[in-house]
Amino acid sequence: MTSHVSLLTATDARSHIHLVVGSNPLAAARCGQSLSAGASPILIVPETAELHYALQKRIDDGEVKWIKEAFRDEHLFTLGREEVDHIVDAVFVTSGPREPLSAHVSSICKRNRIPVNVVDAPQLCTFSLLSTHVDGPLQIGITTNGRGCKLASRIRREVAASLPPNLGSACLRLGDVRRKIQEEDHLLHMALADGDDIDDSIDQSASFNKLVTEADLDAAKNRRMRWLSQICEYWPLKRLAAITDEDVANILRSYEDLGSANSIGQSASANNIASRGRIILAGSGPGHPDMLTRATHKAIQFADLILADKLVPAGVLDLIPRRTPVHIARKFPGNADAAQNELQEMAIAGVREGKTVLRLKQGDPYIYGRGGEEVEYFRQHGLGDKVVVLPGVTSALSAPLFAAIPPTQRDVADQVLVCTGTGKKGKAPTPPEYVASRTVVFLMALHRISGLVEELTTHLETETASLKVEGSADFGVGNANTKPRRALWPRNTPCAVIERASCPDQRVIRTTLDRVVEAIEQEGSRPPGLLVVGRACEFLNKLEKGRAWSVEEGFRGLDFALDGLDLGSA
Repeated sequence: MTSHVSLLTATDARSHIHLVVGSNPLAAARCGQSLSAGASPILIVPETAELHYALQKRIDDGEVKWIKEAFRDEHLFTLGREEVDHIVDAVFVTSGPREPLSAHVSSICKRNRIPVNVVDAPQLCTFSLLSTHVDGPLQIGITTNGRGCKLASRIRREVAASLPPNLGSACLRLGDVRRKIQEEDHLLHMALADGDDIDDSIDQSASFNKLVTEADLDAAKNRRMRWLSQICEYWPLKRLAAITDEDVANILRSYEDLGSANSIGQSASANNIASRGRIILAGSGPGHPDMLTRATHKAIQFADLILADKLVPAGVLDLIPRRTPVHIARKFPGNADAAQNELQEMAIAGVREGKTVLRLKQGDPYIYGRGGEEVEYFRQHGLGDKVVVLPGVTSALSAPLFAAIPPTQRDVADQVLVCTGTGKKGKAPTPPEYVASRTVVFLMALHRISGLVEELTTHLETETASLKVEGSADFGVGNANTKPRRALWPRNTPCAVIERASCPDQRVIRTTLDRVVEAIEQEGSRPPGLLVVGRACEFLNKLEKGRAWSVEEGFRGLDFALDGLDLGSA
């Protein structure tokens, strides 16, 4: 039998009227839950009933109103709020499914669309209460949909135990920051230009990391809100839970001075101190901490200051000793260059103070990590001999492996091409030509997936224009039958979107070039991600006939044990 899935909602029950039928300990618990949600519980039980002591105390304290009579149908339609014609807002029956009253109350409530909950009787309920962890404004609810309430409680405890302390306080603080930004930037009804921060029930939209140009005035108006959104998405939960007033001040601080600020730390002039400083550029791999090189792990343990890109995952940042200061790049669409300059200036300041500064990047520093630019920058500032570059496992090659895609495969693919989907300043790069035996991995491409697919499958205006010029020069007239030389990718070419590779929430979307745009728009965004294109994508995982795409959730690539060693437990 196929089990149903409930629609989970959060109800604002302030001022609601809840009827509680029964006098047992569960009735006392239901009254307590109702009160904690801001509702007013009314107890329906005859005066002769023996009340649980907790119920009696709440009645004596004036928290619970007691109607001293047996349940009657008219209670449902006369005890509620005036603004809803005196119909009660919810009913809790605590006497169990064997009592005839339980089925009767359930039937009349269902007929009149009044939410009803009957203990241990899912078939009589229109709603159920979740096993809930509460930490300030943060609520986490678990349900097994009537298949085992004790298991739901166990899962809730496990989930709550895995969370860092003070996360609820962080929610409060970040909520205050959000409201303050809205007030100061006059964006009272728009958290982002595309509304990404409106609803808790959805993942990031496909436009979460969309390209923002310097000329985009709307983006300039809400750049602080975009930064706050990026913090909530990328900062490790432990870091968010420990957010300080200084962090809040940095979020609220204007970015106008970042690009032109004087180099930080120029006053540190002691040569003997500066001589001990150094800069380490290190790649942190695709995401899973077990993918770190030993050299990078040592650098993390012994660095005096760590400057991390925002995409470095929580599992890696958790390895940083508590004593080590960490600064996470304030990069978001439209602010990348300013944030990059800020990190570089902080690195120089650290070196001049004699510190070992670790620039921690995702993947490999030299594979679209701007590592070469940073080395050049430090050389220009006389620190070339202070720079050490450590390699990392690039997601361009590891992500396909974790998605069961062999980029090279005999008789299928004999070459691999790694490309960027976005050039400098957002300019579209030259698209690669189609080669049947080639696998192409596109990094930094998903935010402009529609444009990329069009460029791969159709000729560019510049290609056709240059061809006309060549024809005119060679023959004196254009040759209408001549076509651009670049071979186009067939629209039915298999491809795969791999997001958060090797992280617990890894996701793989398998589809084709003609459907990948629709798939991303419908499934949403889970950055960082990449696109793999080529026949190798379907060698081990072919789409079922008639399906436009498939979605695979979770990472299990390291789930194996060897002599008691579980490499997937990090």
